[in-house]
Amino acid sequence: MKRPVPTSKQLSGRKLNELWGVGAKHALYHREGTWYNNLERFPGALFDPSGYVLFATEQAYKSARQLRIGQETNVTNGISSMPGYVRIVG
Repeated sequence: MKRPVPTSKQLSGRKLNELWGVGAKHALYHREGTWYNNLERFPGALFDPSGYVLFATEQAYKSARQLRIGQETNVTNGISSMPGYVRIVG
């Protein structure tokens, strides 16, 4: 039986990771794709409502030029502008 796609208010990294079969150990979601807590387990993924970016290793995450990692992760121009972004919706 097919699961319904969550509404925007129900979205989470965990739900999208499972629904889309990404396989991340740590999955974070932001509706605009610009701000996240920091990934702590890898492979890790950052999600927005339309897709995701998967980081196989901590090194790949920390070396991504579009990310500003401090107490949280900020993404210049959103994750949809990053190389490796996988568009699922739209």
